[in-house]
Amino acid sequence: MSSSPPVHPVDEVLPAGRLAALGLQHVLVMYAGAVAVPLIVGRALKLAPEQVALLISADLFACGLVTLIQSLGVTRWFGIRLPVMMGVTFAAVGPMVAFANAVPGVEGARAIFGAIIGAGLVSMLIAPLIGRLLRFFPPVVTGTIITIIGVSLMRVGVGWAMGGPAPLAQSVDVPKLAAMVDAARATAAAASAPLARLPGPVPMLDNPGYGALDNMAIAGAVLVFILLLVKYGRGFVANISVLLGIVAGCGVAAALGKMHFDKVAQAHWFDLVTPFAFGMPSFDGVMIATMVLVMIVVMIESTGMFLALSEITGKPVDAAELSAGLRTDGLGTLIGGIFNTFPYTSFSQNVGLVGVTGVRSRYVCVAGGLIMIVLGMLPKMAAFVEAIPPFVLGGAGLVMFGMVAATGIRILSTVDYRGNRHNLYIVALAIGFGLVPLVAPRWSQQMPHALHPLLESGILLTSLAAVALNLFFNGARDARADAVAAARMAEAH
Repeated sequence: MSSSPPVHPVDEVLPAGRLAALGLQHVLVMYAGAVAVPLIVGRALKLAPEQVALLISADLFACGLVTLIQSLGVTRWFGIRLPVMMGVTFAAVGPMVAFANAVPGVEGARAIFGAIIGAGLVSMLIAPLIGRLLRFFPPVVTGTIITIIGVSLMRVGVGWAMGGPAPLAQSVDVPKLAAMVDAARATAAAASAPLARLPGPVPMLDNPGYGALDNMAIAGAVLVFILLLVKYGRGFVANISVLLGIVAGCGVAAALGKMHFDKVAQAHWFDLVTPFAFGMPSFDGVMIATMVLVMIVVMIESTGMFLALSEITGKPVDAAELSAGLRTDGLGTLIGGIFNTFPYTSFSQNVGLVGVTGVRSRYVCVAGGLIMIVLGMLPKMAAFVEAIPPFVLGGAGLVMFGMVAATGIRILSTVDYRGNRHNLYIVALAIGFGLVPLVAPRWSQQMPHALHPLLESGILLTSLAAVALNLFFNGARDARADAVAAARMAEAH
């Protein structure tokens, strides 16, 4: 009697209680970044407080919906079927703020949503073309990209630990962005929205509590607690070490009066999310072309995220599966435009969480997607999650984001440097290019503004440099396709 083939850990369905706890862990990690964009863009559009609150609810709802499509899969055309959480991309903030400044109000919102819908449709059409680039991502390229993803994310974790805002891409003038953020806070507070505190953009913003020793102490305590659970915890307790660390940090913060729940009482219980709440979108060719450029950047970055998850979970992806994941970026962006929100991409913060917990089941992110949908329709619950101070997340962030970089380093350790010394140049120069936006955030200020989405992404610069250098030194051998085929043959046997 033949036994059924073993289920890959990515496709394993865990008990409902574990799925809920692990899914909530993913939501807490991504929540701060997920709510920053609608606050900034809503204020730039000069929308009324209740309209800003609507943007926030729509964003959370669409985050959950697109996460379900990406992780669960819908037909063979949509969904990478890996543990992926989807969220609004920061790469689109600069162009959207520029659109909003040119045409504020509901009319500008309709134009932005029209551009997002158009970009989503185009992205779905070009996804297979980008998916075919998989052959240009051998381990020397993949390892370099994943390493720079982890290094880039580390500044977010450090920003959280400092108790200050984590940095956004420097696509707009810092003083101007600071003024918009301050106004956005006031707008959200006036609307009794659950998001009057923005945990996101740049550390240069006025923040008297930035680097406070007591905040850093709490972040350090969360980190130590997580490490103790990782070493001494067993089974499920070790798997939810990040969640338990965040809960413990919240307890300490609340006891010290650093965590407040006044906005929870003010928030509404239910908020229905409907399509085209601002009216039918308008379509402008230039705006659509600009957002398509942003989406190309997003899909190249997503390729790196998917390859990172493939390495962490031990499940190879081929060109067709990669195209399905990238096509979902386009579909998610289309859904975002329809539901009055913004372009979507895989959230890199959550990649590290998969490595920390060792839980590879994609159904954990399905549970996280369901939780996000609920948060989008229940603002009171969303306000409770939003009350978590950034520094509590900081200790967890250092673990998770460092894990992404460590995964890249592990892949690079398998690369042949003795037999092919050119690989050293590929790694060295590609990482150097990726660090430029990190160490010199305003390096592109003298260049055309249209190029800023390309120049401000260290992940994109590393990807382009690594692929180009690998082609120059090693040619276009399909090393990754060979590795994927070998892995699939080994699984079959």
